[in-house]
Amino acid sequence: MSKNSKRNTKRTTQHALTVLGNPPSAEPGPQATSGEPQEAPQQAGKHRDAEGELQSKSDSSLKRAVPHDADDDGGEWQVVTRPNKKLKKVPKPGKSNYPTIAFSPNARLQSKINLSNLRDLVTYIFADGPGPQWVGITHRPAFRKIVAIMLPGLEEDMFKEAVDFSNYSPDAAKEETSAQTSPDDYYPRPLKKEQLHQALQPFADMFPHLWPVKTPGDDRHGKMHSPMAAFLTAPNSKKDNGKKGGVKPASEPQGWRNERTRVTEFLCTVDELADNGYLIHPALLPEGPRREEFTAPEGWVVTKVDKLEDGEVPEKDIQQGSVTAGREVLALDCEMCMTGENEFSLTRISIVDWSGEVVLDELVKPDKPIIDYVTQYSGITEEMLAPVTTTLRDIQNKLLDILHPQTIMVGHSLESDTKALKLSHPFIVDTSIIFPHPRGPPLKSSLKYLAQKYLTREIQKGGASGHNSIEDAKTCLDLVKQKCEKGKSWGTSDAQGENLFRRLARAGTAYKAQGGEAGGLEVGKTSAAIDWGDPSKGAGAGATYQLGCKTDEDVTNNVIRAVNGDSDGLEIRGGGVDFVWARMRELEALQGWWNRNRVDNPSSDGGPTHDGVDGPDRPPLEQALERLTERLTRIHAALPPCTAFIVYSGSGDPREMARLQQVQAQWRKEYNTPGKKWDELSVKWTDVEDQALKAAARKARSGIGFVSVK
Repeated sequence: MSKNSKRNTKRTTQHALTVLGNPPSAEPGPQATSGEPQEAPQQAGKHRDAEGELQSKSDSSLKRAVPHDADDDGGEWQVVTRPNKKLKKVPKPGKSNYPTIAFSPNARLQSKINLSNLRDLVTYIFADGPGPQWVGITHRPAFRKIVAIMLPGLEEDMFKEAVDFSNYSPDAAKEETSAQTSPDDYYPRPLKKEQLHQALQPFADMFPHLWPVKTPGDDRHGKMHSPMAAFLTAPNSKKDNGKKGGVKPASEPQGWRNERTRVTEFLCTVDELADNGYLIHPALLPEGPRREEFTAPEGWVVTKVDKLEDGEVPEKDIQQGSVTAGREVLALDCEMCMTGENEFSLTRISIVDWSGEVVLDELVKPDKPIIDYVTQYSGITEEMLAPVTTTLRDIQNKLLDILHPQTIMVGHSLESDTKALKLSHPFIVDTSIIFPHPRGPPLKSSLKYLAQKYLTREIQKGGASGHNSIEDAKTCLDLVKQKCEKGKSWGTSDAQGENLFRRLARAGTAYKAQGGEAGGLEVGKTSAAIDWGDPSKGAGAGATYQLGCKTDEDVTNNVIRAVNGDSDGLEIRGGGVDFVWARMRELEALQGWWNRNRVDNPSSDGGPTHDGVDGPDRPPLEQALERLTERLTRIHAALPPCTAFIVYSGSGDPREMARLQQVQAQWRKEYNTPGKKWDELSVKWTDVEDQALKAAARKARSGIGFVSVK
């Protein structure tokens, strides 16, 4: 026998012995290098163990225990599990391989960090987020967990030297925090324990800096966007759609699921109609004197709907799966010309039904002389209207026959059309409302923009010949149809990003240093949302676990529980989850930032109770801060090593901004009411109030944050 044949025979014999029962080598496999992800090995084949579970051949081997077992059990194989590779040891604090989040005093900050920066810190450490420019991260793979706690009511002025909580008033510091004074305002403030009030000194033990944090919003229009949504919504992954510039077509966020919704779910509420300048139909008014005394302004007509129930279709008469809910849906668009300064009159009306068929398309001659045909927008010329004899009254009579109680009117910024028609109808679907502007009201997206983004359609390209009202009506109809197929969240801010918990579950990366089976292998990161009431009703629905609470003490205990896991592992796995988000609300209510109706209403998700004991000679705010820091200290002590700890307020004081917004909304509602005169308005809105709202918005958007590694 040749040497090669002998060598091959020896290899075959050794392989057979290994399969049949030779013990595997106890020599551990290679370890991951510090701080670097390892390439994922090619997935081995799968087989089922004795209980039907899938196993990997890389982790176990098949053998027969003894030869005569084959005769006893028909030759069944049993599983022999090999020892797992050793996991990398947890780095010790102070060692060179311990993870850090550090700020360099040489950094050049151009503005305050914002909530998206804090959120991106989470996605950078645990998923596929961009690297931060405002701090340096070392040994990213060594991070074990991230805990983020939102603390509304916490303000930067509380951390100033010699603060007196017995006389503390956010209004006293209003001028100091309402505007930037120098670029230094962008930089974090070092926390020095001896300079803090005793109630807040534990912050200096947990965090090196206090960061000024800006909440997203719009100072120009006095708006602040939701701090919760800003932190718990991650931007969609960037995709190259092959197009350069222009409006990017809307795409479904990762994990998007269509939720077919009836068109009746998108009907405007009374408040939405009032805020947008519609004349409220008497059927929408509560029964009583207001409805009985309703009188339409001169020249106006109201459709023949006595009560809202007249519009409902019995469920047995609705075709299964129908999104129209048995209602007749008509899309309407009008063209106007100018008959006076800031006065527009109807010159054309077009109506199409749900199938896109034209129901009505007529030119209308205004009662007053036309001073500007605005042909570039309306497409109407003097020659077109010369032979027309149809009047507004003729159109109103036709509409009163067409619009019955089960008719839904669809349009874009339909309040301008109903004003031109001098018509009120209770059932309206307005595409400018169901597809809100990304920066919120009073801004509205144009129909042209919505068509480009959601329908990838170019409209209103008539140039000198203006718009086409039939085309615009069909576009509104198609937008509503799309909304019905995809659901309420489509076209809203919720659809502009991905739920943070779901992002971590989808794109979370486990490194060998974190206990991952293979470095760099994409695996789901587990998470917990902990909040007052029911966290599953909001963004918390995307978390692995939702833990509802009634007190801040509940929040504290549940954070510790989520971090460490249940001792029996029956609900939360042993070792806890990877990411925890929580919100404490006692301070928010004490500061008066929380809606008092929610605090006082026992049927709501509650109002914070003082679960500590207030002393007679100590300010309530001081005691609330002591309870807060004691809870944060307990949470910090329970965190395992290599845990990133983030605490942030979410916003500044929003009360003055909210008050002025209510005044502005009331003024706008009265100003847009047909027939209401300027001197009859109950509130005024001048440049003085407008500047005050902008200043209040700046203050509301000024929050704080703290970041460290346990």
